[in-house]
Amino acid sequence: MSIDVRVPLEQQQSYSTAYQQMLERVRYEGAYPTRERAEEIVRLVLAGLGRQLTGDERVDLAARLPLEAARTLTAQIPDTQPLSGWAFVKDLAARSGASQATTRWDTGSVLAAVAAHAGSDLSTRILNQLPPGWALLFGQAELNPAA
Repeated sequence: MSIDVRVPLEQQQSYSTAYQQMLERVRYEGAYPTRERAEEIVRLVLAGLGRQLTGDERVDLAARLPLEAARTLTAQIPDTQPLSGWAFVKDLAARSGASQATTRWDTGSVLAAVAAHAGSDLSTRILNQLPPGWALLFGQAELNPAA
């Protein structure tokens, strides 16, 4: 574990604990055999999400995630064209070499944990920023506006 001298030691330990708890939640929800596998999935999905989110939602989400997760999210440069939920899954599948079905499962496992950290208000703001198809990835119903 590397030490970040900009963050007090007490906070570093709590972030580490929070990240471990996030990994355990993803491991349990996704039925992954090891914490290491869950961490691979978390890093893949958060990096992908970091390429999609911009503005205040990106900053606010990073502030609510454990430090290690926030670093993965914010290390990415946002794409100029945000992807729909399904296109996001296909992109991650292509990057990881996994099937689209497996990647859909992985994405849902991680984004459920992200939504828990974000809270309902921020999750709603994030979903409003992203193109259609993301709500289901976050474990929420996709609501279409009335015509």
